[in-house]
Amino acid sequence: MYDVSLTDSYFPARKGGGENVETIGEMLRRMAGAIPDIEALVELTDEGARGRSWTYAELHADCERLARALASRHQPGARIAVYANNVPEWMLIEFAAAMAGVVLVTVNPSYQARELKYVLEQSRAEAIYYVEGFRGNPMQAIVNEACDQVPAINARILLTDHEALYAGAAEGALPEVKPDDVVQIQYTSGTTGFPKGALLHHHGLVKNGYDVCMRAGIREGDVFVHHMPMFHTTGCAILALGGLGVGATQLLAPAFDPAMVVRVIEREKSRFLFGVPTMIVAIIDEAKKSGRDVSSIESIMSGGAMVAPELVRKANEVFGAMIQIVYGQTESSPVITGAWCDDSIEDLTETIGQPLPDVEVSIRDPQTNELLPVGGQGEICCRGYLVMTGYNDNPEATAAAIDAEGWLHTGDLGRMDERGYCKITGRVKEMIIRGGENLFPAEIENALLEHDAITEVAVVGIPDEKWGEEVACFMRCAGGEQPAPLEMKAFIRERLSPQKTPVYWVYVGEWPLTGSGKIQKFKLAEAFQRGDFDVLKA
Repeated sequence: MYDVSLTDSYFPARKGGGENVETIGEMLRRMAGAIPDIEALVELTDEGARGRSWTYAELHADCERLARALASRHQPGARIAVYANNVPEWMLIEFAAAMAGVVLVTVNPSYQARELKYVLEQSRAEAIYYVEGFRGNPMQAIVNEACDQVPAINARILLTDHEALYAGAAEGALPEVKPDDVVQIQYTSGTTGFPKGALLHHHGLVKNGYDVCMRAGIREGDVFVHHMPMFHTTGCAILALGGLGVGATQLLAPAFDPAMVVRVIEREKSRFLFGVPTMIVAIIDEAKKSGRDVSSIESIMSGGAMVAPELVRKANEVFGAMIQIVYGQTESSPVITGAWCDDSIEDLTETIGQPLPDVEVSIRDPQTNELLPVGGQGEICCRGYLVMTGYNDNPEATAAAIDAEGWLHTGDLGRMDERGYCKITGRVKEMIIRGGENLFPAEIENALLEHDAITEVAVVGIPDEKWGEEVACFMRCAGGEQPAPLEMKAFIRERLSPQKTPVYWVYVGEWPLTGSGKIQKFKLAEAFQRGDFDVLKA
């Protein structure tokens, strides 16, 4: 924990993280020289068995060979899309594209032809590298359908066709690549609408991943299961780049399967686990059901949503470890703040921790952009090496997100205390205005999560003729128990004022999620208004 005493909601950059300003290729080359014989990457089968593997030296050699192949057919700065689940070739092409000066466009493997076509056109991609299919999604057919409508695509290459993938490796020459060069276009999760392409640079991704893994306590030689989707910054930046940056061994899972994850943790004696709260809930349930030994886990990290106190308690029961939350967004490479492993239970569950090293964070008035005093509620902003270059071909959105002083405006509402610990209180655009009063969903959600039966919750504003908006609460419960609305109303009234009490109560079996596991609240609101839910009133 950084020892500070603030009066304004401004946390100045503090030293203590990775000091190397380097490209992705330079980082891999340095690690291959330092620990050539440590396992870097291991392929897992669907059942969790070990498949192909690479030491740090072998991974560097294969990535450089693939980089030369890419350089033989793509000019520096060219954009190429990768449309695949977590296969080793995904990580190989991530490093190879970086070494070849090529910009990687990451695509969710669940995308259909219309979505893929949009990303290919918006990113100005000239080639696509893909797998045949994943979880029933016929990706090769989708590639052909979409690419037939995008004339700029001049190459469609199967990642598993190594002859085509590595073609030209003998002729390709690697260009000079700089740390501030754009290396990836990552499309935002789209919790409120259609995604934008964030232009991310080498230095932001390399340093951010390293600093997050250091805060999590991952050490050289540690082994962990990498089941987070590679198309998102959590998978390809925090875990892939950060894990290699600290010298860990990544066991790359083709998809998230809690039974497989628990089995591998027991066999490999993994010390570290990362997952969004829904994943951790599933892993805990599986560990309890199977009785497998997961006591090797010493560090658990989560993000994408607040962690309920009950989940922290259950994780500690099962693993003997607490959950550290991290907070950020694609546009910040992606992590801005994070909890420390020795934080109190209150800080672990009620805050998003302190800023990472070399990151400035401030809370600013959404209307005036003025800095607020400690405790004031405003928009969470950050500045530093981690901020994206901008949105691809969208100067208006870039100007709206990054102000003239270089502050990235996250769109999240929050508060900062005198120690620099931050709390999320809502979204600027998710704020519910009921009868002229501003209500913040996160405050209501956090109160509801104190109920033992509630495991996940989302609070949404629903249009109302009288009040403008009314509060609707969507919930998932543990073990099938569904408390009556009157019970929930009484529970929330003990904690919050009457106007914050939900009028509508909806129990859901599953959430509409983004590819990175965030709840899409706008879809809940749309489904509510269509009449898709059994709604209870109280």
